[in-house]
Formats: sequence, C-alpha cells, structure tokens
Amino acid sequence: MNYAEEFTRLYNTHISRPGAEKLLSWLHGTDFFTAPASTRYHGACEAGLVMHSVNVCNVLFARFGGEEDLAPESLAICGLLHDLCKANFYKPGFRNVKDDATGEWNRVPTYTVQDAFPYGHGEKSVYLIERFMKLKTVEAVAIRWHMGGFDDAVRGGSYAISEAWRMYPLGVMLHIADLEATYLLEKGTSAVNR
Repeated sequence: MNYAEEFTRLYNTHISRPGAEKLLSWLHGTDFFTAPASTRYHGACEAGLVMHSVNVCNVLFARFGGEEDLAPESLAICGLLHDLCKANFYKPGFRNVKDDATGEWNRVPTYTVQDAFPYGHGEKSVYLIERFMKLKTVEAVAIRWHMGGFDDAVRGGSYAISEAWRMYPLGVMLHIADLEATYLLEKGTSAVNR
C-alpha cells in the first residue's frame, strides 16, 4: 500500500464528521498527494507531503492513542491534516547542480514555494479545513500551534503558544509527533512508496 492509499484508509476509518467527504474530494483535486513536504528538508520529494501526514498520524496513534480524553477522530484530523496549507503551495521545476566528482553540471528536479494564499502556516491549515468541516477547538488550536518554536509568531515574541499548549495538550502531542516524523522517520527521505 502506498502513502496515498494509507492516507485515504486512515481518513475514512477515523474521520466521519459532516463535510469530511467533501474535504477529501477537494484534496484529490489538489496536488496534496504528489506535493513534497518541503523544498530541502524532510519529504523534499514527490509525495513527501502525504508521506509526512501519514507518518505524523501514525506517531500520534502510537504515542497517544490510549489517552482517555482524545478521540481517535481528533488524532486522525490533526495528524493527517495539520499541513494542509502545503496543498497547491509548491511549484515543480529544475535547477543545475554541479557533480563534485566529474565537474559536470546536471539538471535535477526541484521545488520552489509559490504561495497563492499567504495566510500563515497553522492558521492556513485550520482555515482550509473549516471551509469543509467544523473543527473542535482542541483540534484547531493543536493545528494552529503545531510548529512550536518554528512558528513565525513565536519567534516574533508571542506567548500565546504557552497558554494554548497548557489548555490543549493535544497541541504538544501534535508538535511531538511532527518532530518525530520529520527528524527521525523521514530523515533523508527521497523515495516515497513503501
């Protein structure tokens, strides 16, 4: 099973609230299942975004799936959709890279950012999800602050993240799952199908 199929299986198994089908249909009309997760770091390859989303969801379930007050639907929504903001965000292209061994220049595929809706990271994902499906407050806050200290608002001096994570521990859990997937599971990823 490839990552797109695993994403759809997890989504259909755990997410059933009104609007979920329309959101999944919209996703299939975007580049979500073929886009990278980043331009140079984790998942900087075709289908890296869906790979990352599945990995984060699986880490959330493995680490925190037994928590009494966490609905499986909330874990799936946060894990699978936290980076929805990256759909239709990257533009494929090429760049020249010099081969140090031969001294020859080679044309290699690459991605650049082409953000048609610059609305921030977590807040953009929340906005896009809620065009189709209502989020619980805990889900919206977790997705909004999943970047932790990498978020521009935090680096700019906002202390809202501390209060958000104190009130809604799912935000901390999502951040931990995102870090584990990014820095441990996806380190050096370039192949995307299992």
